[in-house]
This record gives sequence, structure tokens and C-alpha cells, in this order.
Amino acid sequence: MKTIKLLSLFVLTTFAVSCASVNVNTDYDDNTDFTTFKTYGFLKDGVDKAEISDLDKKRIMKALDTELTAKGLTKSDKPDVFINFFTKASKDVNVNNFGGYGGWGYGGWGWGGYGWGGPWGWGGNYTSVSTQTEGTLYIDVIDAKKKELVWQGIGNGVLTQNRDKKTTRINEFVNKIIAQFPPKKDK
Repeated sequence: MKTIKLLSLFVLTTFAVSCASVNVNTDYDDNTDFTTFKTYGFLKDGVDKAEISDLDKKRIMKALDTELTAKGLTKSDKPDVFINFFTKASKDVNVNNFGGYGGWGYGGWGWGGYGWGGPWGWGGNYTSVSTQTEGTLYIDVIDAKKKELVWQGIGNGVLTQNRDKKTTRINEFVNKIIAQFPPKKDK
């Protein structure tokens, strides 16, 4: 029975670690010269519409301030670009069945009924059901003069409701998305 629990814990831990990453995709306007952007500001109307708590909005804006400043941009009241963000979330239900075939067992063939053979498995079936919240963070960069979207970064990953881990997870999302800004154009 300990083997079942250890195997289940190993599989679930491996699954959780594999889900911890943030998958990022970006899109941008090929005709935009991103080197001309030196200042940024938040698009207040857009940020206000984000369907998350004000505390999470503050966490995201703080993470964006950190990442954009590290990229050499300066926050301004009259920015070259506006930064907007919004989110989506969905619940995923995972059902895993363990056991059945493929292990050591009793019976079958061999001396005295012990040895290799059936019933194969780890002592029967074990079913694990888990839920997790998958989140998507969209970060938009809007040219302030043209009032046009020029870059968008999208990050997908598992969210946490644990208050102590929220800031770290939000920072990871923002860091991985903004790492793709400005785009590196092929020459």
C-alpha cells in the first residue's frame, strides 16, 4: 500500500511541477519601431475593467513596473505607450487511474504459486481527482500617438489561491511575458 501512495505522490508531484511553468505567446505589428518607445503608462480604463481583485491588479502593475523599468522604460504621465492587461480563468478537472497492469504480484506461475504473474498491478485500482485553475494573462502595448495595439503577450499557466504564493506566481507570469518585449525582429 505504501508503494501505491508513493507512486501516486510521485506522479502528482511530477504533474504539478510540469504545470508550474508559464507558456507564452506573443504577436506584434511588423511596421512598429519599438526602439522609439522610451516611456509607458497604464491604460486606466482598461485596467479597471480587468475582472480580478484590486489586490491582484496592484500585484500585476507592480510586476510590470519592475520588468518594464528593467527594460529601460520610464513611467510617465505622457507616455509613448500605454500598458493594458486583462485575464481569463478556467477550472480544469483531472482524473487519473493508477493500478491495473504492469507490476509485481502474487500467484500466476512459479513455485508454490508465488513469483511472476497475475494479478498484475499495485494492489488494485486507485483513482485520483484533482482540480486546478488555469489562468491566462494578456498584456497589451498600445502606441499612445496612434492609439493602436502594437504588441500583445499572452501567458498561460496554473494559478494559486495561496496568498503567500500569489505574488511570486504573478511575478513569474509577468516576467516570462515581458521577456519577449520588445520583439526581436529577424533581419
